[in-house]
Amino acid sequence: MKMSEKEIIEKAKKGNNKAFSELYKTHVTRLYRFMKQCGSRYSNDEIEDIVQRAFVKAFTKIDTFEHTSSFSTWLFRIAMNELRSDMRRVSLVTLEAIADEIYDYEDEHADEFVWNMAMKEMLNELSDIKKSVFILYEVEGYSHAEIGHILGMEESSSRSLLARTKQFLRKRWILSKEIDL
Repeated sequence: MKMSEKEIIEKAKKGNNKAFSELYKTHVTRLYRFMKQCGSRYSNDEIEDIVQRAFVKAFTKIDTFEHTSSFSTWLFRIAMNELRSDMRRVSLVTLEAIADEIYDYEDEHADEFVWNMAMKEMLNELSDIKKSVFILYEVEGYSHAEIGHILGMEESSSRSLLARTKQFLRKRWILSKEIDL
């Protein structure tokens, strides 16, 4: 019988490395994909480093996880804090995203994340916070309450940022289609 995530977390809290390994396998691809979008100015190696640091921090602090949110919400918040910490610590040279970049991690839902070039360019025009809200809601399926928790903002702020982001993307999409004609 398959254990629930709550049961796996409880085993990880007791020091069961196999349980934490299961949590890692369950969440690493989504977390990497999200961090890659949020930290598009970072190289793949830097994103991998942030993801690994987030998991190490989650592993060392797993006993503080209280199930008031989902494990992935808690983990994503840790990763966002790591990203913010890096942004404060080091001024990085902006790197252009490669359109046909291939992630090192296998994903059984890869077709869902094949972005066309125009949409990638539009997403890269967004501020980091707008891009994060959009990706967390539209791609990763988080609620506004969870997004607020991950990004350290009010739920209403997440809603309004998403609405403004969608409006911007809609206008840019229409404009790009008019130019193509």
